[in-house]
Amino acid sequence: MTSTDTKGSQRDQSRVVCYVDGFNLYHGLRARGWRKYYWLDVWALAERFLKPGQILKKLVYGTARIKDDPGGLVRQLTYLDALQSHQPGVEIVYGHFLTKTSRCSKCGAVLQRSEEKMTDVNLACHLLADAMDDRFEVALVMSGDGDLVPPVRMVRSREPRKRIIAVFPPKRHSSALKAACHGHTVIGEQKLRSSQLPREVRIGGDGTARRPSAWA
Repeated sequence: MTSTDTKGSQRDQSRVVCYVDGFNLYHGLRARGWRKYYWLDVWALAERFLKPGQILKKLVYGTARIKDDPGGLVRQLTYLDALQSHQPGVEIVYGHFLTKTSRCSKCGAVLQRSEEKMTDVNLACHLLADAMDDRFEVALVMSGDGDLVPPVRMVRSREPRKRIIAVFPPKRHSSALKAACHGHTVIGEQKLRSSQLPREVRIGGDGTARRPSAWA
């Protein structure tokens, strides 16, 4: 194939960008008791949903650093380091946890709980910006969060030639998101099983990220 032919074939490919709600995916796996799949190569997973002639150009992974759980934070950051080192096309965008205080109406006890914030907003912003900048023909939205319906509708109204597909994590589903997208699919166990990172991933010059033993 000549260089001209190669450029032509690249232009003929449909560019795909995947937008992943990291906590929505994590809690879906957790709900199924699938801790063994936490060491997930989400790039490889997204590629398993591509059709012939499509190529994954970028993956935006939305998450927030875990609070009040030092061990959990270490495992999370180890995983994110491994993921980005193994798949340079992964872009991680961070939200944050917000601590809320409430009082029990029965006993008067003061309760505190942390809520993850901004992931859906971050993904929405990236989806809209990438659509406006013409970075994809097809978008995969890997989430079951109905809060992503407005940006999906906005893209469809402004860019009717672009397609958006909902990819629902296990135990996560949104009828509204399903209706807003051009199509939908569900992440099955076989795709998770065949989309795991190597047990050890080289990071930086001499560093190594290892799959946490707790995720066996």
